[in-house]
Amino acid sequence: MTEISIELVPRSESSLRQELELVRSHFPAVKRINIPDILRFEMRSWTGCQIASEAFPKTIPHLRAIDFDPNQPLPIEADLCRDEIEAVLVITGDLPQDMSHRCFRTNCLEMIRRLKRELPQVKIYAGMDPYRNGIKEEIDYVRAKLDAGAEAFFTQPFFDLRLMEIYQGFMKDCNVYWGVSPVLTANSQNYWENKNNAIFPPDFEPTLEWNREFARKALQFARDNGGNLYFMPIRTDIAAYLDGIL
Repeated sequence: MTEISIELVPRSESSLRQELELVRSHFPAVKRINIPDILRFEMRSWTGCQIASEAFPKTIPHLRAIDFDPNQPLPIEADLCRDEIEAVLVITGDLPQDMSHRCFRTNCLEMIRRLKRELPQVKIYAGMDPYRNGIKEEIDYVRAKLDAGAEAFFTQPFFDLRLMEIYQGFMKDCNVYWGVSPVLTANSQNYWENKNNAIFPPDFEPTLEWNREFARKALQFARDNGGNLYFMPIRTDIAAYLDGIL
């Protein structure tokens, strides 16, 4: 059965609780909440998951590999071993704008291996970015993450079903959460195209109507192919975006 996950940004405890209640009351099909780790906010992802677990059975904190010293004990081991954290999503992480935040040369594969070794009871998920490299290079990276111990993949947002179909053909044996995120302004589209090298189809329009229709199609795509869907409604009215779709 297709599983639905929603990413909620932990800007503050009060805003997170408001969004959690909105999702819980409007979208009972959602069983999993992802919490990204964003350095400009005080709340860390694993703390956000402790709050989210009060209403949802599955929570996943994002972990930035470059934040963890490979030569020191894992400082959040106790947090990750809590019953409410069902899995973690390991990403490499971008260098912070404020370089007073210390980073390390820990890469994603090293972090996955470490967690599998030190916390074998925790499920390890990884990211997949269709825009990072060519298709062959990204699929090779997916295989390397599987070899390191990754059990599922959460993708960067797709905006074109044709590209999803190409990657699905190479990832039929993987547990995939296909990412979808609304893009509602020309500036946001420009960001995705120039910052993340995202690809938009010729008929794309930065409107709520277009993005809702794509969300419907992506959900059907996931169901037809035995996959899952991962919504990232960044700075978007979640109810307006997903009402009638979930």
